[in-house]
Amino acid sequence: MVEPTLIVAFIAGIVSFVSPCILPLIPGFLAYLSGTSTGQQGTRLKIFLNSVAFVLGFSVIFALLGVLLNTILERVSYNVQTWLSRIGGIIIILFALYILGLIKISFLEREHKFAVKKKFSITYVTSFVFGAAFAVGWTPCVSAILGSILALAVTKPSLSFILLLSYALGLGIPFLLVGLFTTQAISLINKSATVLKYFNIVVGVLLLILGILVFTNKLNVVANWFFAASLLS
Repeated sequence: MVEPTLIVAFIAGIVSFVSPCILPLIPGFLAYLSGTSTGQQGTRLKIFLNSVAFVLGFSVIFALLGVLLNTILERVSYNVQTWLSRIGGIIIILFALYILGLIKISFLEREHKFAVKKKFSITYVTSFVFGAAFAVGWTPCVSAILGSILALAVTKPSLSFILLLSYALGLGIPFLLVGLFTTQAISLINKSATVLKYFNIVVGVLLLILGILVFTNKLNVVANWFFAASLLS
């Protein structure tokens, strides 16, 4: 059976991508990285290859972070891991309440990121560097979701590498699809504006449930129950 936290991390990556204040900007951003315009002909391949470089940039950073967490936390005792789960659950719950607008977390209201001002002569290098900066930077749109996954990774140190890689995969695949089908993506994004206004409510509720399951150490129990139920059906 697939570890449930990996599925959660993958879905969280997709959710980060479709954040209402990020999704509409992505096609133009990818075109900017490739040095083209979304309206130009024959630029699909160039935009897609720059999307690949961008995704590789943040995937490498997330993978390194996973290795770091695993190295630091893998030898902690069971009691410490139990407390890490409780602390991680509380952090996720707080992020959920923030997304739902029930509390304010001031540092999430500000933009915390490394600015990349230099564009290299090879656009793919620029895209890779932007991807790496995207991973280490915090933005108000995705910080609560990414912070929740980092908290989840701390509670599962042995899985931290594959957990953050799953998040990167969930975030990266939509980037690649937009890079490959930029024109169609723009049309779809424009049509989804009415749906996106309910985005934060759904995400907030899901994160709240996740936080409670992590705090009570019931995430695997619930996953195992669903797995057993599917076998009996």
